[in-house]
Amino acid sequence: MKSRSITATARCGVWILLWLACVAPARLAAQTESAPPSDDAAQQQRADAVREKMYEALGREVAALERQSNALKMVVKLMRPTVVHIEAEKIEPASARYGRLDQIEEAGSGCIVKINDRFYVLTNGHVIRAAVPEKITIRLADGRELHPQRVWSDTETDVAIMAIAAPNLVAAKIGDSSKLEIGDFVLAIGSPFGLSHSITFGIVSATNRWDFKLGEGVEFQDFIQTDAAINPGNSGGPLINLRGEVIGMNTAIASNSGGNEGIGFSIPINLVMQISKQLVERSTVTRAHLGVMLDSKFSPDVAISVGLSQPRGARIKDVVPNSPAANAKLQGGDVVLNYDGVRIDNDSHLINLVNLTEVGRNVPVVIFRGGKLIELLVKTGVKPSTNVALPVNRPAGK
Repeated sequence: MKSRSITATARCGVWILLWLACVAPARLAAQTESAPPSDDAAQQQRADAVREKMYEALGREVAALERQSNALKMVVKLMRPTVVHIEAEKIEPASARYGRLDQIEEAGSGCIVKINDRFYVLTNGHVIRAAVPEKITIRLADGRELHPQRVWSDTETDVAIMAIAAPNLVAAKIGDSSKLEIGDFVLAIGSPFGLSHSITFGIVSATNRWDFKLGEGVEFQDFIQTDAAINPGNSGGPLINLRGEVIGMNTAIASNSGGNEGIGFSIPINLVMQISKQLVERSTVTRAHLGVMLDSKFSPDVAISVGLSQPRGARIKDVVPNSPAANAKLQGGDVVLNYDGVRIDNDSHLINLVNLTEVGRNVPVVIFRGGKLIELLVKTGVKPSTNVALPVNRPAGK
């Protein structure tokens, strides 16, 4: 009996050990899982859930920005093949005067366009000025290098155009710069500091900017102002709207440092194309005129004496007989306050705008006469003394 009791006790001990080794841990784990979490764990779980919801909300919000970003990427893909890098070797004019021939290299940008079924590169006159065609290198987006066949330049607007020929060229789509509004988004593409095909993004900050000192002979100005970064080397490159259309030619910056400070200027593409078409078709640029003599002594006192509340506008002293102004019934003593929708600052401003107008256009003009505002249509005529462009007629390689 004693032996049996010991054996039963041993068996009972074995079962207890097995239970402790296998069953007890499983039950303990189950109890642990079903037990409520500690305060720290619960707080962490809630924080994780909140972050996950924030990520989901962020994804929904960013989707709209990503669609805008995708639009910008499409614009860049469309425009890249149309933008070129330009290098020009030229003789320094100052050295030539002293019998030396010091060569300098100018770098800039350009944009391929199509006029009358031929390909051309638009750029600034100052980029290629004093360089012969074989010393001008045009580098395409795919790495090919070309020399222009012919070059034309209009000094008074700083617009230049070069004829090129090569297979598989891509021309940019031209927009309408007259439809630009302050606040419109724009991109600038060019070669700042030699970094070709660089892209910057900004808005139209202002329009109808003028009266800047911009090198030799640049007299007529009507700039688009933008905060899209423009630096040395961007000159001649395109300013583009979100539809992938060229609406300006980047030309200058206002800067104390020589680099971008958020104030860049572009020539409206309507003006660029107007000048360029005349250059390639006639090698000259015909300026418009009204046929009036203006009062350069129009002062605040005079403005008040004729009934104006502000000393602005351009006062007409006399009208040339049989001129566009005479045909539109303009008279001596009239004060031109608006020309083609642009508020006139002074006589120089009016002269500038008239010279940039296409010949033969009917332009709305608002005048102040006898205490009343009167709107007239003036059809611009041909300026008696026309500007002759500066063509370089020698084909490349000859």
